[in-house]
Amino acid sequence: MQLPDLRERPVFLLLAVMLGFVILISAQVSSRTGVPVLEAVTFGVFAEVQRATSAGVSGVRRFWGGYIGLRHLKEENEALKRQLAESQIALQAQRALADRSLGLERLLGLKTQSTLMTVAAEIIGASATPDFRTITIDKGTRDGLKQNMSVIAPAGVVGRVVVPSFRASKVQLLIDRNAAAGAMVERSRAQGLAIGAGDELLELTYVSEAADIVAGDIVMTSGIDGIYPKGFVIGRVETVEKNGPSYKRIVVKPAIDFRSLEEVLIVVTPTAVHEGGGLE
Repeated sequence: MQLPDLRERPVFLLLAVMLGFVILISAQVSSRTGVPVLEAVTFGVFAEVQRATSAGVSGVRRFWGGYIGLRHLKEENEALKRQLAESQIALQAQRALADRSLGLERLLGLKTQSTLMTVAAEIIGASATPDFRTITIDKGTRDGLKQNMSVIAPAGVVGRVVVPSFRASKVQLLIDRNAAAGAMVERSRAQGLAIGAGDELLELTYVSEAADIVAGDIVMTSGIDGIYPKGFVIGRVETVEKNGPSYKRIVVKPAIDFRSLEEVLIVVTPTAVHEGGGLE
């Protein structure tokens, strides 16, 4: 271990003595305000330390207060979001209930106005393929349903029962490519056969060349098929194509929006066959 040089000791000793004299003189000498210089310097140093400490504490307090405030604000925002979501769900539920009530009211109105005996049913399923357009309803043989009973809605003709089971039934929609119904143009009383044409459309076929049919004409059931009661709306003529005097293609847009259908009525009264399109 190397000992300090003895020649350096007088220098340190001299510095210590000079510092002591300065402190002693400062303690005795007063400033212009009458306060000893040593006290003023010491106070100034401690004041700066206190200033720095206070600034640091204030900064920490502001930071912590801001953090707590942000947490509270975030919690309030989350609570408001939850309340808004709950309100939106409640509004949708009320709207769905109102729509359902309106649909049932229309169905009840049709049931009341019609002299036919009908059974109300809900749609509980639908076919997945576009070529075979069917729906499943929650009524079956225990409710009096049989094969080939017609199915209607407030807007018009829906289709016919094809497979009834005990508690449910399959209904072939009128827009199915294998479906058909005896049809009549309301304005001119021209008759034909409405068949499914795909793409949510129908075609009016087997129409006489002398028939008067134009776009916009309403097409109704004629009752000649023994399935659909006479006088129910099938749809409206959308386009008419002719090849000379003959009708080439008559496209009919169905009155029913099959994609939004929810409730239907099944006609349980036997349908009488009407001949010649005349009214009974």
